[in-house]
Amino acid sequence: MSLSVVVKRGSVKVALMRALVKYEKGVGRMEIREVPIPTITGGEVLVEVDSCGICGTDLKIYDDHFPSTPPVIIGHEFSGLIREVGAGVRGWTEGDRVVSEQHFSHCGACEYCLTGRRQFCAAKRSPGYYSNGAFAEFISVETSLLHRVPDQVPLDQAALVEPMAIAANAILGKAEVNTGDYVVILGTGPIALLALQMTRAAGAARLVTTGLNADEKGRFAAATMFGADLTVNAQRQDPVEAVMSDTNGKGADLVIDLSGAAPAILGGLRMLKKDGRFCAIGLPHGEISIPWADTVLGAQTIYFSYSSDYLAWERCLGMLADGRVRTDGFTDHCYPLNRWKEAFELARSGEALKVIIDPKGSGGA
Repeated sequence: MSLSVVVKRGSVKVALMRALVKYEKGVGRMEIREVPIPTITGGEVLVEVDSCGICGTDLKIYDDHFPSTPPVIIGHEFSGLIREVGAGVRGWTEGDRVVSEQHFSHCGACEYCLTGRRQFCAAKRSPGYYSNGAFAEFISVETSLLHRVPDQVPLDQAALVEPMAIAANAILGKAEVNTGDYVVILGTGPIALLALQMTRAAGAARLVTTGLNADEKGRFAAATMFGADLTVNAQRQDPVEAVMSDTNGKGADLVIDLSGAAPAILGGLRMLKKDGRFCAIGLPHGEISIPWADTVLGAQTIYFSYSSDYLAWERCLGMLADGRVRTDGFTDHCYPLNRWKEAFELARSGEALKVIIDPKGSGGA
């Protein structure tokens, strides 16, 4: 195992690693620090991080607009290699390629844990803001959270499974996609482009994506490449009118919100057909007043979804392995840890589908 450095503190030798740490509350307040490599318990493994994607949550933590518990290592969309196995661990060995679910510190004894829904456990603490995350050379992981990465899936692409699983849990696990469905996806961000593909793979007949002027730079082209039949710029055309025209006034079978924008959400409800389904994934800023009477009279079903479960992760790894979901262009922008500021700026610009940090790297993007 390659460690950053070993120092002696008194009579004890301590192995250190580099990590991106949110060291206190406030805008910014992040820097690379040398911190102790995690020690593992009997039920854990030590994972050497290969790739970790920058999420919108990470940017919000930088801006101090998202809860966190400094000092804490941020980053949670990661993949890597097992480098050390805890005593008593079975089924996992050094060198295994893995990704991990986010349900760190779950209690294991509540109704949700016992029924396979650890994401709802009150004791859950996700890495990257409530517990140490993966913008670091190593992270310790409980083995029950691990998923094996198929050999044909590169590790940088495997780092996309975490956001992808959120969409899969909502779309495939809750709202479901029926063969022949007319589906509208609100938003053209990374998760939306992954969701578009899994929706097509699940049997959707026609797919529409909506976005803004900024998406004309490349996101609409990417959506078309990944299977969208129609893209609608909401700043130039009313998406509701576009969908109703495209369906001869019938409306969409399923609308999936990944924008979190109130106008898009309200428009999405209006473009649904009678007895249509609305899948809410994006998180809005503030409260939204829903036209309740119209929704009731339209017999529409709204599915709310949070986080992901075991099956969603397995589904996503399978879709990546057999090519049902492509990742062309998603991992083109990879930065070493010491260039994290540049990586964050690019992620914030929206000009890249996804920006990856390689904690082992020392080169350029």
